[in-house]
Amino acid sequence: MTFRVDTPVLPSTVVAADGWSPSSWTSKPVLQDVDYPDQAHLNRVLEKIGRLPPMVAPGEIHRLRQQLADVAQGKAFLLQGGDCAELFDYCSQSPIEAKLKVLLQMSLVLVWGARMPVVRIARMAGQYAKPRSKPTEMHEGQEILSYRGDNVNGYDPADRSPDPERLLGAYFHSAATMNYVRSILAEGFADLHHPSNWNLHHVKSSTLRQEYQTIVDRLTDALDFMKTIGADPNAGGAKSASPLSSLSTVDIFTSHEGLLLEYEQALTRKMIDPTNSSQQKYYNVGTHFLWIGDRTRQLNGAHVEYFRGIENPIGVKCGPSMKPDELVALLDILNADKQIGKVTLITRYGVDQVDKYLPGHIKAVQESGHVVVWACDPMHGNTKQSVSGVKTRHLIDITRELSQAIRIHKQYNSHLGGVHFELTGDRVTECVGGSMELLDAELLDRYETHCDPRLNYEQALDMAFLIAKYQEKQRGFSGVMSL
Repeated sequence: MTFRVDTPVLPSTVVAADGWSPSSWTSKPVLQDVDYPDQAHLNRVLEKIGRLPPMVAPGEIHRLRQQLADVAQGKAFLLQGGDCAELFDYCSQSPIEAKLKVLLQMSLVLVWGARMPVVRIARMAGQYAKPRSKPTEMHEGQEILSYRGDNVNGYDPADRSPDPERLLGAYFHSAATMNYVRSILAEGFADLHHPSNWNLHHVKSSTLRQEYQTIVDRLTDALDFMKTIGADPNAGGAKSASPLSSLSTVDIFTSHEGLLLEYEQALTRKMIDPTNSSQQKYYNVGTHFLWIGDRTRQLNGAHVEYFRGIENPIGVKCGPSMKPDELVALLDILNADKQIGKVTLITRYGVDQVDKYLPGHIKAVQESGHVVVWACDPMHGNTKQSVSGVKTRHLIDITRELSQAIRIHKQYNSHLGGVHFELTGDRVTECVGGSMELLDAELLDRYETHCDPRLNYEQALDMAFLIAKYQEKQRGFSGVMSL
């Protein structure tokens, strides 16, 4: 068998931001940089990564851009979630399926509550690097380098020297994860016909368990009704090509914090714009969505310089240190054309700080003319030290910050378009509370995170049910989400 491959004629027009190139960030101050002991080794690895094929396609990136534009305009809801610091060991069948399962089940509950599409973005297939407050830490009386994520160094104290080969490992683990995700989604893993498989025995309150079960039962009835009237393309016979095929297949996009700029530059490619074949633009083809962390969003910094030139949709973490005028200046740099939904503002204040900072940020953005996606990250600002001696988060704080964000957006005629959670599909014990009433004394039972505490499977579903209950009320009358 032979195949004919026609070589495409590349267009001559290259569209890029003024004065920008994939390497222009190198002229700016770099925070959270990694000091590699062997620069020549690093250069060889980056050259290799630069020759490897893209992991995502421009068409996928533009599809996410359009969906986020819908979120920004109140036509869809954003669910973004996954591990705080992804490990190479998570590139395995069971962890991948568990994470997809919880995201899909959460999104189905949210679709039911809001009666609108849900855009699903996983913190997955690339979230291997983590910023740290200090480059070193103390271990058994000795100062050692901090763990910076699996794509930099090892968690074992004896393996803390930065190793360029780990960047290559990041590429191949990301590619393998994406390949398996695509494969199982194509085979029907996302089929929405199985809410009966949900186990709600973890819910200790009988009243709350009944509320959750009512939602699951109504979902089941709705899906059965669609099957009965023939709206379900999988009810029998050949698969339909109608839009209703989304009952069994969904979009799941990937994301990570764009922290290691050498790696991101190696994955930035000049490619044909699928919306205008006469132009080439620059895409980061290592993921669909990247975000700038709260520690690396300086206006004159290297990360902002890199992010302003790529076509991917981007996120910006906004905390108490972000001044309103600084936020507007940042948006003007990152999205000079004011494209709707290009930027997602991920707010992370802490439950006691939301009222103080969110109103000023909302008003500044409204007056600037930018139309952004507002997403609430109610986790990062609510990390505490537990009695057990490990970091934790309390679901009551997470719920309260989210509830306050919803209320403030309504008060200022704005729209909270989504949520951003650190979560896992596994039954870990890292956050306190929820319907399973996890206690501080139980944290060490399965405390597995190498960085920040995550919602477990049950707690993640708790958040989805709470949001869905609020959204259902909003369709009929005004209310405020509460536990």
